[in-house]
Amino acid sequence: MPLLLALSLAACAEKPAETAPAAQPEAPAAEAPAETAAPAAETPAPAEEATEAAPAESTEAAPAEEAAAETPAPEAPAAPEAPAAPAAPALDPAKAPRPGVDYEVMAEPQPTFGQGGIEVAEVFAYTCIHCANLQPVLNQWKPNIASDVRFVYVPGVFGGISDNFARGYYAAEAMGLVEKTHDAMFRAVLIERSFQTASIEEIADWYAKQGANRDTFLSTMQSFAVTAKLNRARQFALRSGVQSTPTMIINGKYRAVATGDRGMQGLLDTVDFLVAKERAEAGQ
Repeated sequence: MPLLLALSLAACAEKPAETAPAAQPEAPAAEAPAETAAPAAETPAPAEEATEAAPAESTEAAPAEEAAAETPAPEAPAAPEAPAAPAAPALDPAKAPRPGVDYEVMAEPQPTFGQGGIEVAEVFAYTCIHCANLQPVLNQWKPNIASDVRFVYVPGVFGGISDNFARGYYAAEAMGLVEKTHDAMFRAVLIERSFQTASIEEIADWYAKQGANRDTFLSTMQSFAVTAKLNRARQFALRSGVQSTPTMIINGKYRAVATGDRGMQGLLDTVDFLVAKERAEAGQ
């Protein structure tokens, strides 16, 4: 089996390491019963008790005075209801994201990868078949995200060839080629088997076939700016506790993964749920 293929099969379970990269098998998703995660119903404001006015005692007043006496006193205006606290949208309990299965809450919030909006960051690897399977679903999801959501790709930097592919991604980003090459790179690695060694030179050759200037691309891959982005991506994955790819990090607070029973669409449903939760907690 070619070395690159063997590494590809293991990549989805890789996690970042501060020293030597260590490929670890991805733990199987726990087949726990679905937890009911429907948001608690809002407690309605207590209804005000209607106060009956005591009947006026009959008097011998003149008709005009009787009419005045029968005029009821104006009722006190009802107190306005307190505004309902924002909450995540109600979901079918059977489909609600399950804490500890579909997502985990980080022990401490971590810095986001970028700035602005509610960040959804995908830590991915071009050698990961699960990331490739997520991509078509992601392509349908991204155009419909709200204006306050910011999606960002974060290539996994796990050492070895993953670092080379991450350099290729960031060089393509710097040269405005990601939209053209991102999906094509998954096909090249996993279907077309276009890489034998996945050296930076071989990766630069592939991007040259997509329209990049080969020498400029290779130089950009080795630039200080790209190296800085690799270090940042490595630290982001370490701080966020990424154990496998693909992993979604929502606003530096939640870590979401795909499960065997709900698949890639289930992962994005979980992301939508957590984004709505973040929006509600911010009172937006």
